[in-house]
Amino acid sequence: MTATMFSRQTFITLASGAALLLTGALAGPLPASAETTLALSSWLPPKHPVVTGVMRPWAKQVEEVTEGRVKVRVLAKPLGPPPAHYDMAKDGVADITYGLHSFTKDDRFLRSRIGQFSFLGDNATDASAAYWQIYGDTLKAQEEHQGVKLLGLFVHGPGMFHNNQRKIAAAADFDGLKIRTPGGYVAGLAGDLGITTQFMGPGQVFEKLSRGVIDGVTFPMEALKAFKLTDHLKYSMRVPGGIYNTSWFLVMNQAKWDALSDADKAAIEGVSGSAFAALAGGVWDKADTSGAEFVATTGVEVYDAPAEVIAAIKAVAEKREGAWAEAVAAQGFDGKAALTAFRSMTGVAY
Repeated sequence: MTATMFSRQTFITLASGAALLLTGALAGPLPASAETTLALSSWLPPKHPVVTGVMRPWAKQVEEVTEGRVKVRVLAKPLGPPPAHYDMAKDGVADITYGLHSFTKDDRFLRSRIGQFSFLGDNATDASAAYWQIYGDTLKAQEEHQGVKLLGLFVHGPGMFHNNQRKIAAAADFDGLKIRTPGGYVAGLAGDLGITTQFMGPGQVFEKLSRGVIDGVTFPMEALKAFKLTDHLKYSMRVPGGIYNTSWFLVMNQAKWDALSDADKAAIEGVSGSAFAALAGGVWDKADTSGAEFVATTGVEVYDAPAEVIAAIKAVAEKREGAWAEAVAAQGFDGKAALTAFRSMTGVAY
């Protein structure tokens, strides 16, 4: 090839490249990378059922339904303490987080308390489905989750009352007990029953219980096995529908969500929402069953709450439900009707 031929060929090649670049510039910015990896901060122990049975499977589903374009990496260590996780997603510290609404100290999640009340359901599957429908839809949960995309809601199995001091045979037996609660509704309920409450993350319970700092804890059955508490408890009391429950969220930073394509958003929503509630509820029910089988091999006495105790809990619960219904009425919602619908979905006689 002569120098002249080379020069002409080079010119043609460069000109063609420039034309392509000019065309791209006129058409707009080049598309971003087709693959997005999102970090999910997880604060529960890595082997906890919520991590192994809910978060990791959901992350896998997201990757599958987006054909690999969106991947969720569940971090081995959390990026902050449990109570900080909602704001971590809101502020972009983490892309995706989960946690309890009751961990926040303010009233930004007032309507979420419908998932924390007593007598809500005898299993997590039905209660989680009801929670997504009633809070998520009827009570417009997304409105309370500012700065994030609300991907999922769920509740755990029926909350129980565990302690190492005495069997609760009458309402007066609650008086003076030092009990860990997750905050929110059950902290107020416990206080009304004469209990001294302490707030702490679940990972702190074993140490505080073993050292005698607290006398017991409010937890679903699975937690006794998950957090190895049976050596430091003597009595576990069941209440029909649960003495309380906890409301959980799964959220994503709003800017990260907005950056996804419409197709990927639709695909992720397909494995979130009601599907996620069913996944989480089913996993929790299996964990509660496993926990109950384990506790049966220990020295912990599991018993049903006497009628007098149930009546005392109900009297306090009704006052707190009424106050909540008045508060949400000021926001334009019928809390009483929502609670009735919730219990109708879970089959709880109230």
